Amino acid sequence: MKKVSVAIIGAGPAGIAAGIECKALGIENIFLFEKGTNFCSTIRRLYPSGKRVDRDYKGIIATSEGICSFHTETKEDFLKRMGNYIDKYCLPIDYEIEINGIERREDLYILKAGTFQVAEAYVVIIATGVFDRPKRPSYPIPEAVKDKVFFELPKEIPKDEKILVVGGGNTAAELACLLAGKCEVYISYRRPQFFRINEENLKELEKRKDDIKFFLGTEIKALEAFKENVKVIFHDGHQEVFSKIFYCLGGSTPKNFLQKMGIEILDNKPVIDEFGESNLERIFLIGDIATKKGSIMHAFNSAHRAVKRIIDKYPKVKSL
Repeated sequence: MKKVSVAIIGAGPAGIAAGIECKALGIENIFLFEKGTNFCSTIRRLYPSGKRVDRDYKGIIATSEGICSFHTETKEDFLKRMGNYIDKYCLPIDYEIEINGIERREDLYILKAGTFQVAEAYVVIIATGVFDRPKRPSYPIPEAVKDKVFFELPKEIPKDEKILVVGGGNTAAELACLLAGKCEVYISYRRPQFFRINEENLKELEKRKDDIKFFLGTEIKALEAFKENVKVIFHDGHQEVFSKIFYCLGGSTPKNFLQKMGIEILDNKPVIDEFGESNLERIFLIGDIATKKGSIMHAFNSAHRAVKRIIDKYPKVKSL
């Protein structure tokens, strides 16, 4: 069992930034635990090759408060940047370790992976993100069509198919644009107009308006199997048949994991202070799991604020 000053759960942008801030500010005895096989596993899995990684969010220019920063760049360049950060600061990371339990023992926290105790830590930073648990629709997905319904971006781009993209955010817009011209593409969104999409993606949608059919102000009632395809039944009675459906509904906070360890939840959100500290002293939440910002720069900055607060409030963390 590892004995560390700070244990960081998650090796995505927030977790890596937290490790870097710790090292830079004099906390050497840290360790990161990542359930995936590599760092930034969600970006690797959900972003197709060449996808743009945006620095700014909803038209708001993002500025860096801490060490980690970047400009808008491709997925590949961003992953290279994060790999260089890991090497430069010699961040220790254990992969394929899923922390699914934390319990307090006197003045320390014990991190568990299943029944195994993998670490004891004075401070715990949870940076797991939310996109490992994509939101699903309220209506059931029939067993007969589950192989035609997806909650991730495709690893291989479909061609010459009729595709429905469900969602009104940037991921939905980017997937629709990616498929436009290669497939017959439809996008369904429950609101009459987009309001969560950044300006660049709105421009891309406008460019491809002849290749994408928009079902705005529509809600899906049910799915049914139809021959080798899937029939979509909308609340207004309209029905349409597609070969594949991609849901891009965002992520949800892994509430059960947080509640299990005793973190207070209010309105389906963890209760934290301005620095990310929960009702359990010395357990901090950063990045998307803390607040629904959806911005990598916000994840970087939340890591900076949390680590600075840890040093100010719990100074002995440096000597453990």
